[in-house]
Amino acid sequence: MSTYEGFTAEERAAMKDHAQEMKTAARRSARPGKAAEKAAEAERDVLTKIAEMRDSDRIMAERVHAVIMAGAPVLAPKLWYGMPAYALDGKIVCFFQSAEKFKARYATLGFSDQARLDEGTMWAAGFALTEVTPEVEARIDALVKQAVS
Repeated sequence: MSTYEGFTAEERAAMKDHAQEMKTAARRSARPGKAAEKAAEAERDVLTKIAEMRDSDRIMAERVHAVIMAGAPVLAPKLWYGMPAYALDGKIVCFFQSAEKFKARYATLGFSDQARLDEGTMWAAGFALTEVTPEVEARIDALVKQAVS
């Protein structure tokens, strides 16, 4: 039986990232300016985070970002716990988690409860990614479109 030892370093880092993201969002919303400018800043934050990823995660995240932005332009990119995420009306619908972030063996495309992926009484809300092929891109596109339908 293991004993609880608190949050991992990765979990603490994600919480720090989220706190910083909340501060940044609050500063942006308080600052006068056009919504389009603020949205562009948020997308730059996401692209910067993607650029910081190791090669395999970065390549997948770039493709996932492109597919989501093309397939569901109603989604707004933003950072969420240090991960690229995509929101509808300010609520996270889906996110990309690099394998490196939590020392996992694969990256993850995850969906929140805001995503309309309901299929009967049980459905997937997260997908392991090891490579983003054209077939995977098509599946991501379909899932994201369904999520915002």
